[in-house]
Amino acid sequence: MSSLAMRPCGDFRTSYKKDNTIFETKTIRLVAIAAIAVACLAPFVLDGYFLTLFIQVSYLGIAALGLNILVGFTGQISLGHGAFFGFGAFASAWLNTSFNIPVALCIPLAGFLTMAVGMMFGMPAARIKGLYLAIATLAAQFIIEDFFARAEWFSGGSAGSMASPVNLFGFEFDTDQSFYYIALFALVFMYIWGCNLMRSRDGRAFVAVRDHYLSAEIMGVKLNKYRLLSFGISSFYAGIGGALYAHYLGYVSAEGFTIFMSIQFLAMIIIGGLGSIKGTLMGVIFMVLLPEMLEAGVGLMKYTDWGNIPMVTDGLAYIKEMAIGLVIILFLIFEPEGLAHRWAQIKNYWKFYPFSY
Repeated sequence: MSSLAMRPCGDFRTSYKKDNTIFETKTIRLVAIAAIAVACLAPFVLDGYFLTLFIQVSYLGIAALGLNILVGFTGQISLGHGAFFGFGAFASAWLNTSFNIPVALCIPLAGFLTMAVGMMFGMPAARIKGLYLAIATLAAQFIIEDFFARAEWFSGGSAGSMASPVNLFGFEFDTDQSFYYIALFALVFMYIWGCNLMRSRDGRAFVAVRDHYLSAEIMGVKLNKYRLLSFGISSFYAGIGGALYAHYLGYVSAEGFTIFMSIQFLAMIIIGGLGSIKGTLMGVIFMVLLPEMLEAGVGLMKYTDWGNIPMVTDGLAYIKEMAIGLVIILFLIFEPEGLAHRWAQIKNYWKFYPFSY
């Protein structure tokens, strides 16, 4: 029995550009557009709890995609992504309060400032690899954390910094229902940009550096240039995500951008799939929903007799922290290629072609 394929017979690809399109067929493109249109109606249907989860997925997903471009596509490693995320948050708030720049402009400007800082740390890091690169990026994490604590003119020090809501044409996006559209637009725009980047000459150079840097260098790929560029692009995405985070919450504190956040970003791309754009979003959704599921599980556990034993109740507070490490270990053992690979296997098994891209 013949299987249904969404790519019509006679659809020949006569160029690399046509063969490497974002959407394989017109049907898949229409499905994606319809999905975005349905997402635009979410604030009229869903309550604030689900909108908050989506907004959280949006700004974390943007930052995580930047880390995946660096780690998954270029083969570099970074243990300081959380600090760059925080720098973008503080930079956007600082630009708005100190120079009265509109928030809509502060967000991309914060991305470029974070990109400059990331390339500054990337200049020495681009010449090393492996364990030494991990230690260098870990040093960047602690240096930026110390900068947050000492630079009161920039971050407000221990008091933190206030961030104004996004204002466009006199309308303030200060509610979950309104900010949802800012988050949706930023998520779609940055992910389409990321897809186009990986289809470009620079994106193919990133993959060549990752797969075999000696062969890439022989073919004329400048290793230091593209390693440094990947650090800059990764930091830019982190800065955009951090700026959205700041203006959504309205307040930024340095305590939230620790090494633990950097590990969370690494967990997102490992769980979703290294070198996969759609896998990045899968990993972010997984990591955002994981604490919610654990919270529900802990709540149910308290209704049992053994769930009220002091030894158990004292350890419930650490379940969330332990779960993240446990999930990373389990995925590395049983699904090292992430959720994106598992989704591809499911499609291949069931011939679920309408969503293959």
